[in-house]
Amino acid sequence: MRLHELKAPVGARRDRKRVGRGTGSGHGKTSGKGEKGQKARSGAHIHPWFEGGQMPLHRRVPKRGFTNRFRQVYAIVNLKDLERLDTGTKVTPGLLREMGLVRDLRAGLKVLAEGVLTKPLSISAHRFSKHATEKILAAGGKIEVIGA
Repeated sequence: MRLHELKAPVGARRDRKRVGRGTGSGHGKTSGKGEKGQKARSGAHIHPWFEGGQMPLHRRVPKRGFTNRFRQVYAIVNLKDLERLDTGTKVTPGLLREMGLVRDLRAGLKVLAEGVLTKPLSISAHRFSKHATEKILAAGGKIEVIGA
């Protein structure tokens, strides 16, 4: 058997609908569009959000507020999450991704102060909260700001 000898199974292919070719075609006179109306006209296309002339939903709903297009969202990690690491570990964004503590780095990594840190760790991140910095240094650790 060769490629040119392959045939589609019976019923798998249909003839295209030939409209506007007379009444004998089975799609004659109005070409399957019914009688009059917006959808019967040539070039008729009604958008899915068109509501028949009623004030559309996206215009009825009040608009409020402001979205900052330049907002930076940081991936956060708390000190309580870092407590399970071994003493003296060099904590980097890559290490935290491998451990599954951070899924997506986004604009960078920010360390927050929730929880207690008792071990001296060397932490590299893009941002640190003031209290996190104090707690890390109090535990004997070091901080390194990436990109500063």
